[in-house]
Amino acid sequence: MKNSTYKKIYFTGSILISIWFGLSGIFELTHNLAVWDITQKLGYPAHFIYILGVFKILGVTILLIPNRFKRLKEWVFAGMYFDIIFAFFSKIAVLEPSSVIDTCVAITILSVTYFSFNRINHVIYTAKDLNT
Repeated sequence: MKNSTYKKIYFTGSILISIWFGLSGIFELTHNLAVWDITQKLGYPAHFIYILGVFKILGVTILLIPNRFKRLKEWVFAGMYFDIIFAFFSKIAVLEPSSVIDTCVAITILSVTYFSFNRINHVIYTAKDLNT
């Protein structure tokens, strides 16, 4: 594929995942009952829900800034992966298996977006980079 194709995929995926995490963060910060009920059923305390909301909004903000903070975007992707993986296993343990469909969709979109991000921003790490 051409680099422009990866850019289109990355742009589309970034928008979709930003909408996903942005709305989730806003719902967590505004105490949306649907989000809070599920999260509390999963056993997470109230203060943790607010922390998740703040970091989701910060992550989306970093992700949407073009051509800047590439290393920080790697951390944002990692945080999003952790969030989705924890949600997946929490839902499997507490709720019924059909409740994980949204996490499967999210991890697919995030994986394709991250793969495209790496194709666009190909970084070669040297031994010097790894030692410092």
